[in-house]
Amino acid sequence: MAASVAAGTSSLCFAEYKKHGGRQASWVTGVTLKRCADRELSWSFRVPKLMLTQNNFRCTAIRKSWSHLKAATVSCLKDGSTKYYDFAVIGSGVAGLRYALEVARHGTVAVITKAESQESNTNYAQGGISAVLCPSDSVESHMQDTIVAGAYLCDEETVRVVCTEGPERIKELIAMGASFDHGEDGNLHLAREGGHSHHRIVHAADMTGREIERALLEANVKDPNIFMYEHHFAIDLLTSQDGSDTVCHGVDALNAETQEVVRFLSKVTLLASGGAGHIYPTTTNPPVATGDGIAMAHRAQAVISNMEFVQFHPTALADEGLSIKLTKARENAFLITEAVRGDGGILYNLGMERFMPFYDARAELAPRDVVARCIDDQLKKRSERFVLLDISHKPSEQVLSHFPNIAAECLKHGLDITKQPIPVVPAAHYMCGGVRAGLHGETNVKGLYVAGEVACTGLHGANRLASNSLLEALVFARRAVHPSINHKAESHSAPSGSDQWPRPTVALPLGGDILSKIIMKTREVRKELQAVMWNYVGIVRSTTRLQDAEGKIAELEAEWEDYLFLHGWKPTMVGLEACEMRNLFCCAKLVVSSALSRTESRGLHYTIDFPNLEESKRLPTIIFPSSTVNNT
Repeated sequence: MAASVAAGTSSLCFAEYKKHGGRQASWVTGVTLKRCADRELSWSFRVPKLMLTQNNFRCTAIRKSWSHLKAATVSCLKDGSTKYYDFAVIGSGVAGLRYALEVARHGTVAVITKAESQESNTNYAQGGISAVLCPSDSVESHMQDTIVAGAYLCDEETVRVVCTEGPERIKELIAMGASFDHGEDGNLHLAREGGHSHHRIVHAADMTGREIERALLEANVKDPNIFMYEHHFAIDLLTSQDGSDTVCHGVDALNAETQEVVRFLSKVTLLASGGAGHIYPTTTNPPVATGDGIAMAHRAQAVISNMEFVQFHPTALADEGLSIKLTKARENAFLITEAVRGDGGILYNLGMERFMPFYDARAELAPRDVVARCIDDQLKKRSERFVLLDISHKPSEQVLSHFPNIAAECLKHGLDITKQPIPVVPAAHYMCGGVRAGLHGETNVKGLYVAGEVACTGLHGANRLASNSLLEALVFARRAVHPSINHKAESHSAPSGSDQWPRPTVALPLGGDILSKIIMKTREVRKELQAVMWNYVGIVRSTTRLQDAEGKIAELEAEWEDYLFLHGWKPTMVGLEACEMRNLFCCAKLVVSSALSRTESRGLHYTIDFPNLEESKRLPTIIFPSSTVNNT
């Protein structure tokens, strides 16, 4: 059936607010864009269009010279709340930090991060990085595992690039000071996880992401050309039109501590802002993962792809199964890494019946989408709230050595994983879709590159293979460097001044009481949206429920917007929770519309109305910024 994604996806900030129906809006921070031609990047040239969206925008081309800036400066130039850099990096996870280190050799870099610099999805990654580092392994084997896990929707060229370049990227991390576990033979200890045919997971116990983040942050802090802006929430990309090309010139950001809007003007921008796990009520993602990068890119006319493929990690810690209860609900679910199953962990229902072999010959080592659906089926059939993951049959020394962080967290709540099974439940974990990228992280917006979870490179297809996410982030962060440097050198057009775009304004003039009401309402709406997504757009879907979700989300968004404007909210106003809310709405609608467009079951998208995989539909879902909506 035909699917629709509303232009601009949210009307919280738009040129003309219409109180009754028919909203179509874009928030591109005061800039409206002319229609850009349909273009497909790299791997998308080889597929027809599955989904198209329509936006109609206008803008004046900007052709002023950057001559007032040096090619590389030791410190940023400032003009009040405007800052000028050669490169702006949005996000401080592995992708953003790795990229920053490379481009800093060629100019000044602003790393703009929403919370503390270490607060990223990278920091919460437990399992490790997959790469071919064992003589008995091969690039072809890693490729095959990736493609099988991705339900044959992966782009083969992208898979080959990532699997081939991965080992070198890991060696670079080690050279920077990242410390990974070694075996008794002195070589790197390689673990095995679900979907992998070989031991190829490089890890630092069960805190791999934390170790990588530490090493990269230390290197970034030492670099005199890199400037870190913590607690700066990216509001929107600054874009202009140059003929048929949309061009990115930087980003507006809200300093959450001073409530000041800061404008970052740059020759090149890298989006590395992570995923959108918080469109669901339970996610392993940190609180910062509200889909900001995907939503910003969509509003700025970037092509979006494969948003229906939301990965639910099969095994997040089920807090209600712990003997010592939490005094306060977690902001994000505690992940129980795939490596537990890779090390021999067994899944049981509450009747202590092992169930995975009845569903799949690979049992606990099946890919994540399979295991999550099997757990979901058990929970529904047995009316239970969680299942059990048992690793206690393994030597306690081995368990504690491999999973010290998990063991410590469980022990705080009265659970000894060397003696007792771990209560687990699926939770939203990873967006396989995102901003469509070419082989060098390029997008259809000139000067805008993407890397990490915010990007859709074609590597993951319909389901991500365990421990391929950090690998992809490293490879594409590195691959985006050369074209970024070239774009910087060739960039001759930029805004004539910092006021080329109207500036967003903070909502402080509304007063404390009104703001408190708006924040309270926004939090209520956020929970309602998350409930809709879990109940209607979860692990198992149906056309009717997806259509219901589409209607409920539209009503909820309209109700929220009406509430804000009724309480004095102005079109140019921004606030952290309100901006997050519009981004969550945007990503939720992209997921639902993409899911409705796929009339088959493939990978992470399973629908009872089309339960079979169809070869003729082995195509990526593509959301273009300016075309008539249809489904082919």
